[in-house]
Amino acid sequence: MTEDTPPEGQQPPEDQPARGSMRFQDPDTTTPREPTLAEQRARRKAEQEEREAIEARQQANEVAERKAATRRKVLIGSGVTVGLVGVVAAWYIVGRPDEVSAVCTDANGVVQDDEYCDDSYIASHGGHYDSGTGLWIIPYGIGAGQYRYNYGGTGTIGRPVSGGTYEKPSSHTSVKTSSGKTVQRGGFGISGKSSSGSSGKSGGS
Repeated sequence: MTEDTPPEGQQPPEDQPARGSMRFQDPDTTTPREPTLAEQRARRKAEQEEREAIEARQQANEVAERKAATRRKVLIGSGVTVGLVGVVAAWYIVGRPDEVSAVCTDANGVVQDDEYCDDSYIASHGGHYDSGTGLWIIPYGIGAGQYRYNYGGTGTIGRPVSGGTYEKPSSHTSVKTSSGKTVQRGGFGISGKSSSGSSGKSGGS
């Protein structure tokens, strides 16, 4: 054995890997090792957790969709309710017309007794309605003169009317005299009776 010959069982220095170094493995020729039992259990656990997470997301989406559908139904139901309330309110407003008082006056705007604006009274005294002037005319006898209703005004007999207008209200407005007689029926067939129970006459301009 020469000085350059290593002891039996030892590799020459050039064939021994240096301390702390790693051998290179060729992936094309190296056979991968089988995973250990611990690695297999860890992999199965990770796969199970992933499946559970996917199922949880699917369940959460289904719950959210059900809640959204319920909200849509509630909103639609609320819209129908609001619509019905609006219809009822509109009917109620139209069905209960405004009421305005009527004061009989002469052509000069002085308050007179209600009978001078009553068509039955005027007809019984040979009077008539002049559509051109909008006045009831009694040509002779007691109360001869020209008369018309003031709507919304106030006053006492023999004194000028205060406020109001001579323009006849719309057909949906109930018009009553100070004595309680209805001279215009408004709205949905509202009864035209005076406080005494007799039917009110249609009169005035």
